[in-house]
Amino acid sequence: MGTIERFLCNSSLWTLRLYHELVEIKLKLNKFTRSDERYIRDSFREAFGREIDLNNPRTLNEKIQWLKLYDRNDFYTQCADKYAARDYIRKEFGDEYLVPLLYQTKDYRDITPEIIPKCHCIIKTNHGCGDHLIVRDNRDSIDYPRLRENLRYQLNTNYYYRTREWQYCNIERRIIIEKLLETKDGRIPNDYKLHFINGEFQFIYVSYDREGVNDRCIYDKDWNRLPFMWIGEKSYKASMNKTNVPRPSTFDKMIEFGSRIAKNFKLVRVDFYDVDGKLYFGEITLHHGSGTDKFFPQEYDLIYGEKLHLV
Repeated sequence: MGTIERFLCNSSLWTLRLYHELVEIKLKLNKFTRSDERYIRDSFREAFGREIDLNNPRTLNEKIQWLKLYDRNDFYTQCADKYAARDYIRKEFGDEYLVPLLYQTKDYRDITPEIIPKCHCIIKTNHGCGDHLIVRDNRDSIDYPRLRENLRYQLNTNYYYRTREWQYCNIERRIIIEKLLETKDGRIPNDYKLHFINGEFQFIYVSYDREGVNDRCIYDKDWNRLPFMWIGEKSYKASMNKTNVPRPSTFDKMIEFGSRIAKNFKLVRVDFYDVDGKLYFGEITLHHGSGTDKFFPQEYDLIYGEKLHLV
């Protein structure tokens, strides 16, 4: 947790609201003062310390920026919408692969103690990333005014203006409450992130035991460990990618389902959960890390960039 996050955790509701309003103003100013291309050039320079060549992109992160500018489709919006994507998954694969949906609303004021399900659950928005509340035995200690303020802020935030990823621009924003997936020993299941380039499976990025070891591990289709990481620079640790993660029993089905989804994209990440052998769909992500996560070692940025054909 950073300095600002720690401050906000201990701040008054009024201070939190003021901070949110200032961020909203900044995002709106950003919208009108920088074009998508200008923003992408600036953010790439800030992340990698060099200019991007959009006319001849070579690395995977460069090509992600190109895709953000020039590869746009209304179907991508449905896929990026964690609520609307459920219809797509339901039609393609069936209800049994969907995380149970317990509640949804477009109004943050609807979130009261009375509507919170009695089971373990997770409260989040359908367009955000990482902003959520897990409800287990903390039900009676939830600060509802503060929760509603955070949700109000998220509903008012168009994440397109934070990253210039077009698929987030027109999402009809809402709050969703899902059943919390837990293994038989009460842990959050591993998050299996399958990466596809031009429809072909490349590697799986495993977020392992987030409430315990919290490792990140990468494997190929034969479950051999790959010698690189692709993660935000501030989150990278040399100790990552060390855990021997068991190959999930549903891995072949993950690849099968992911490949069917990937045929619609030049580049895509499809996430799944395996809960004691039961497969659940997670989400569809077009631009991993918004194209600003780094490869360690960096030569893998070029290696995978050469695999991606933009035209």
